[in-house]
Amino acid sequence: MENKIDLIHKDLSYKVIGILYKTFNELGYGYQEKYYQKAIASLLKRDLLKFKEQLYVPITFNGDKIGSYFLDFLIDDKIILEIKKGNQFYKKDIEQVYAYLKQYDIKLGILARFTKDGVKIKRIVNIR
Repeated sequence: MENKIDLIHKDLSYKVIGILYKTFNELGYGYQEKYYQKAIASLLKRDLLKFKEQLYVPITFNGDKIGSYFLDFLIDDKIILEIKKGNQFYKKDIEQVYAYLKQYDIKLGILARFTKDGVKIKRIVNIR
């Protein structure tokens, strides 16, 4: 019996992951995050994907603003994409993406790390 798992936003997430690999294949390793971000934005535009970049996320508690984030990309109001540079995923980065998902009530986040060995991808799902 085949075990089939339905991926959230399957086609869109495959397009996004393809863009991440294309970015790394063309740029390589060693750039600051902001240059990867600009390259990704260029490819998202080329592929006519709707996105918001550096989206302001206020953090409130009891009606008071206690802080803020800027998420890297919100793609088609369905996927949050956060990019990092370096070789390993950190718990704080995963928690950061999860906080964005909860704040915007979005189901799927993609955390991408640009490493010396290529792009590493982690899908983060908001199960609420």
